[in-house]
Amino acid sequence: MPYLHGIRIKENPTSVPTPVVNEAGVPVVFGTAPVNLAADPAHATNKLFLCNSFAEAVAALGYSDDYDNYTLCQAMDAFFKAFGVAPVIFCNVLDPSKAGHKESITTASLTVSDGLAKINEVGVILSTLVLKNGGTDLVEGTDYTLEFDEEGKVIVTVLAAGVTTITVTGSKLKPSGVSAADVVGAIDAGTGVYTGIQLVDKVYPEFSLTPSLLLAPGWSQNPTVGLALAEKCNNVSGMFKCECVVDIDSASGTGATKYNDVATVKANSGYAHEHMICLWPMVKYAGKKMAFSAIYAAMACYTDATNDNVPSVSPSNRAIRISTACLADGTEVLLDQPQANELNGAGVVTALNLNGWKAWGNNTAAYPDTTDPKDRWIACRRFFSWWGNSFITTYMSKVDSPANYRLIESIVDSENVRANSLVSTGKCAGLRMVYSKDDNPIGNVIDGKIVFRQYLAPYTPAEDILNILEFDPSMIEAALGGE
Repeated sequence: MPYLHGIRIKENPTSVPTPVVNEAGVPVVFGTAPVNLAADPAHATNKLFLCNSFAEAVAALGYSDDYDNYTLCQAMDAFFKAFGVAPVIFCNVLDPSKAGHKESITTASLTVSDGLAKINEVGVILSTLVLKNGGTDLVEGTDYTLEFDEEGKVIVTVLAAGVTTITVTGSKLKPSGVSAADVVGAIDAGTGVYTGIQLVDKVYPEFSLTPSLLLAPGWSQNPTVGLALAEKCNNVSGMFKCECVVDIDSASGTGATKYNDVATVKANSGYAHEHMICLWPMVKYAGKKMAFSAIYAAMACYTDATNDNVPSVSPSNRAIRISTACLADGTEVLLDQPQANELNGAGVVTALNLNGWKAWGNNTAAYPDTTDPKDRWIACRRFFSWWGNSFITTYMSKVDSPANYRLIESIVDSENVRANSLVSTGKCAGLRMVYSKDDNPIGNVIDGKIVFRQYLAPYTPAEDILNILEFDPSMIEAALGGE
């Protein structure tokens, strides 16, 4: 370290404001992160990290502006910087211990100047570095120390005297080695280990939180990943439902580069699930390309948080805080309203500049094949999933209680009181629960089974507002002197 004498200034980066808390369910994001920068790189893969701030996410997983290679970072920016909403669960699948996920660094030697040297590469895995002075191994902590600079490159501080050149060997991350199969993950029958998207089932057991939105920005345009997300939505942890947010490919040669090709790519991808929200194209945030799914999910969670944590408001026509929409190659996309509406008619949400960029579209991916309001409208579908999940978590403690009238009455009354509060605040048009003897024959009750019926009517969005204008000649007559 240099000898310090005098007066100095150090500027810290602007801190990210404390996020608003969303209690309507937790988003779960899958992808890759620069885990070599994490506090514990060896334990940052295929693990769920519940993060309440940008700083927590960076400490757990590292951070880089390279969204293409490190896809989780765009979600960190979207949730914590663009919308300031938390919590978020992140899962990285880039494994520094996996041969295909790392490669040798290209640096062979470093020149030491004023006791410092720099490995001018990113993704370096510190634990793999071997430094030598000639043929002599240098010992970390005794002969040198290592730290990352703001660019994610390694600074070597040489402590040993007389060292002017050092040779270096080691490994760095290879994010291009990660495949869609890594993101989808698996459940190892022998070890019981869960990886990738399969870890959704561990969210509730680990954190006592129910997932609300599943996403894999940078990956979900691949049908292997997108369909895996949709498949998990129906039966999370064997109990819950949620929605997923997926992107439609906008890359030249594989995806839709024109709006009128989007419906075909959507159909070819198999994206027609009622729990799926499809998005096209990509967007730009802070000058960087970002998957639309990242910014949309953050906006949806922010909308929920500002609506008393009830997902009853449609995310359509909400500001998405981007600079433009674009294709995968960066080409800007500027749709007019009829073009955007055509995408909506194909079950696709898009981005529309209406004196500021807005998400535009109310339909799930199941539309137009499905017109059932609870499965067609995004707001209704999310409300049904949220209400069902909240019923499970609220009354889980009642399971195995005596199946007597007191139990039945307490559940019906509690639910109707809870429902009335939502109706009175305009969160839904109606909501009520009933217990019927017809649904509960004595044989079923003796067998330990109780059935309730609940009727839900979340508001559908006012998607088409028509004002009919008509010329009235009598007003002219009256204005010009009629008696």
